[in-house]
Amino acid sequence: MIYTKFIKRIIDFALALIGILVLSWLFILIIVAVVIDDPGKPFFSQKRIAKGKKTFRIYKFRTMKRSTPHDVPTHLLKDPEQYITRVGKFLRKTSLDELPQLFNILKGDISVIGPRPALWNQYDLIAERDKYGANDVKPGLTGWAQINGRDTLEIPQKAKLDGEYVASLKKGGVRAFLFDCRCFFATFFSVLRSDGVVEGGTGASERKRK
Repeated sequence: MIYTKFIKRIIDFALALIGILVLSWLFILIIVAVVIDDPGKPFFSQKRIAKGKKTFRIYKFRTMKRSTPHDVPTHLLKDPEQYITRVGKFLRKTSLDELPQLFNILKGDISVIGPRPALWNQYDLIAERDKYGANDVKPGLTGWAQINGRDTLEIPQKAKLDGEYVASLKKGGVRAFLFDCRCFFATFFSVLRSDGVVEGGTGASERKRK
């Protein structure tokens, strides 16, 4: 388990630091765009579930109006489109709103790869992940479920994919590293195609079909 206990953290820290330095110009552009579009703080934070079901504050670029109810999952908002700013819509589609989470990685709150951290009040997702031990590993910026459906997934599907990732971590060594690499590189293609990005959050596509 040398990879999961030590090497993974070293890789996380290095990638996050490089990402912040290389993308600092992009951070500045996004901050300016967010403030011009809807004056106010360019960042916001939410309470999320960490390893062991502890909580932490996750950072994002603000994509919604200041009048949006706080700590309410997007899929529970009535007509979430009305709250999303013009710049925010672009940031969400391209996943650029997630960039500040590089600082969460530096702090050790999350990993580069892992199950996406649930909101503290997403009790159904948290309970479903318990079945697979997905609450017992460090959450991530991206992960196996993210590249296999993201917002289109219903909660049982998402938790099952998170469980598959946990199983890969338990194998440790080269196999765990290669699985992380697979998730990492697949994320770039997924982001470029905006795969699985559906306003309304988890399971939104299924609810629209119904």
